[in-house]
Amino acid sequence: MRAQSLVHSPMANSFSYHNGWLHCEEVNIKSIAKQVGTPFYLYSTRKISSQFAIIKQLIGSMDARIYYAMKANSNLAVLRHLHNLGAGFDVVSGGEFQKAIKVGSNGSSIIFSGVGKTKDELELTLKGNIKQFNIESFPELLALNEVAGQVGIRAPVSIRVNPDVDANTHEKISTGRAGDKFGIPILRAAEFFQLANQLEWVEPKGIDIHIGSQITSVDPFKKAFNSVAKLVMELRQGGHVIDFLDIGGGLGIPYNHECDTPFAIEEYFKLIRDIINPLDCEIELEPGRFIVAEAGVLVSEVIYEKSAERNILIIDAAMNDLIRPTLYSAYHPIVAIKKSSTDQPLRIYDVVGPVCETGDTFTRGRELPSFNNGDLLAFLNAGAYGAVMASEYNTRPLVPEVLVGGSHWQVVRERPSFQAMIEREKIPDWL
Repeated sequence: MRAQSLVHSPMANSFSYHNGWLHCEEVNIKSIAKQVGTPFYLYSTRKISSQFAIIKQLIGSMDARIYYAMKANSNLAVLRHLHNLGAGFDVVSGGEFQKAIKVGSNGSSIIFSGVGKTKDELELTLKGNIKQFNIESFPELLALNEVAGQVGIRAPVSIRVNPDVDANTHEKISTGRAGDKFGIPILRAAEFFQLANQLEWVEPKGIDIHIGSQITSVDPFKKAFNSVAKLVMELRQGGHVIDFLDIGGGLGIPYNHECDTPFAIEEYFKLIRDIINPLDCEIELEPGRFIVAEAGVLVSEVIYEKSAERNILIIDAAMNDLIRPTLYSAYHPIVAIKKSSTDQPLRIYDVVGPVCETGDTFTRGRELPSFNNGDLLAFLNAGAYGAVMASEYNTRPLVPEVLVGGSHWQVVRERPSFQAMIEREKIPDWL
């Protein structure tokens, strides 16, 4: 197994046992559960800082900046912490743009990505002095040109190209293959730039590429980077200006240390130094999962321990709280909040939630410590694509989010009451 040499295990530096109880930094997770109730998400500012620092260290003297991919975790407290660390933001909606502004960022530190930007979103972000639009189709380019003309602001544009590279990741998070919905075919990039340069209110200045998420091999990056480097040289030879090169994100993390074999992150940055940096472009990096995934856990309580044909743990977290196992068959390590003794026998469990779906299953046949009703457990590596993908299915409240910094903690998103949830809906007078 090739370890990510600058990256610690998800338990290091942020989650560890003290006096038999799992802590987040200096805070006993049991004490938070007692006051907040379960389930809840818990984030470590220390781990976020250390992951961000790894990327900053490896950027070194390169002309590169981190634009955190907000879709991974868009809690305002997390965003403020990243802004304070020096991150810009990669957003995919008008709402995410306004969140970035709310935490102190300005438009010149924000990149707008996504295949379906509406005219209202284009106007909002243009007026907000957005750094650039990553354009993914000719109709989108025409729409941006129209809106930019209406507001009288010339729009800075990078063209997202699809290099037809298979990232060898999950089907639902692969974005760089010819059949995927993202970007324009790389072979048509020169044609696209020619058309873009004929429009009055857009200014093509760069190339954008992003081939997928949770990538655990360096080879797809190498193929994509070589393709885009060749494209940059060809476009410049054709007289086009390429000042920015957005190379996206996609760095995988070891969700399952027994099976996942992510490459050493130094290999990834060596590719950037060898292939991308010589192009003399401003390099834009869009990590998301890499920064926040290992910084978060989902804490839950066992409701019932059910033994029939199989040992089943029914917990109070459900698929609407953490949908990744249902959606992607994703693996999350599960640990007890109270450390089990070394002589305690392990048991084989299915871990399920209370939602009325067979798909509300976090794992099957997992070897875990013995649990009893009322015991607390935590899903590790839950800081990315956890709370942001949650819903209120079965009229279950969105779980609260808690941020820890050293010995301090605070609820940074409250759990709504049933009454508040119900009052958001209206019954017509005629019913």
